[in-house]
Amino acid sequence: MEITMIYYLIPALIMFCCGLYGFITRRNMIAMLISLELMLNAVDINFVVFNRYLYPGNMEGMFFTLFAIAIAAAETALAIAIIINVFRKIKNVDVEDLTKLKD
Repeated sequence: MEITMIYYLIPALIMFCCGLYGFITRRNMIAMLISLELMLNAVDINFVVFNRYLYPGNMEGMFFTLFAIAIAAAETALAIAIIINVFRKIKNVDVEDLTKLKD
């Protein structure tokens, strides 16, 4: 039995949908960041799968994935720094409480 593209795309779709649901429903900035990372990982899986099945001799999908992982690491470090500064200011990391920063 040959493993086709759909066996990789369905889990990536489930990961992306779980990340999207978590991003929309959560109010904690850390949980929103984790959900965003889950969505980015699903996109990385799609890059690799489409590269493997559509252009098996090329490595563009792999390079896009490595670039996306590097960007995600930088984005996570920046987001964690922002969340730490927000926590120091208002002692909470809920999104609804960010309006207190206007004062």
